[in-house]
Amino acid sequence: MRRIFYSPAFIKIVTIFIGVAVIWLLIKTIQKYLISKIKNNDSLYRSKKFSSFIGYFFTIVLFSVVFKNKLGELSVAMGIAGAGIAFALQEVIVSFAGWLAILFGGFYKPGDRIQLGGIKGDVMDIGVLRTTIMEIGQWIEGDLYNGRIVFISNSFVFKEPVFNYSRDFPFLWDEIKVPIQYGSDYAHARQILMDIGVEIAEEFSRESQGNWQTLERKYRLEDTPTEPMVSIAINDKWVELTLRYIVVYNKRRITRSELFSRILKEFEATHGEIKFASATFSFGGVLPV
Repeated sequence: MRRIFYSPAFIKIVTIFIGVAVIWLLIKTIQKYLISKIKNNDSLYRSKKFSSFIGYFFTIVLFSVVFKNKLGELSVAMGIAGAGIAFALQEVIVSFAGWLAILFGGFYKPGDRIQLGGIKGDVMDIGVLRTTIMEIGQWIEGDLYNGRIVFISNSFVFKEPVFNYSRDFPFLWDEIKVPIQYGSDYAHARQILMDIGVEIAEEFSRESQGNWQTLERKYRLEDTPTEPMVSIAINDKWVELTLRYIVVYNKRRITRSELFSRILKEFEATHGEIKFASATFSFGGVLPV
């Protein structure tokens, strides 16, 4: 029994257990008493992630130091088993490669609003194998959370397009369509929409100009207007006015609601000069009996 306790293998195992326990006890203590006091959510998240990576790093270093004389034998065994492991864990390996691509390729970061694997939402966490997203949309109209947390494999960054709504240009172009009856004052209606668009969305337009200029310097893009604009189209039912404007990606729904509220109020103030249109049916007359 004493030979077992004093054998090199037993001493190494005990060293590993004690070393790992000490490393992670220190990491958890730092996270609980120091990092948890950080007020900013983004800094808090990054600090917790960084401290965990430090823990994994020192754990690997500990194993390497303790078993340094066995690394040669382990490399031969790992080489033989490598082919079978790679085949059996294809999805895991691709997900790990996707994690590296996300970290170093700048696909997205925690807090970004993305669409990945057909799921749209805000990135909560980026793990080694999965990305955690707070989903928006689905049965909830508009860009609002529905409360469902989705775990998506990182391998999807190689399989499908990654839509990022907030990375380099956190703005979206949006538009609302307003149908009005034939015979209304079209010029007045167009001016009302333009005035409302400038009043409500002009601030977003000014904020977006700096971001767009940065994109122009970084990528091959042409200058484009970000100011609100109104276009007119006609069909066999009504005259359609379209207000196009730019808005911050997470304020699209509230901005649309504010625009529609103002348009309703201003159109009603014209006392019939401008009338909203709806689908109607016209009868030519009554057939004789």
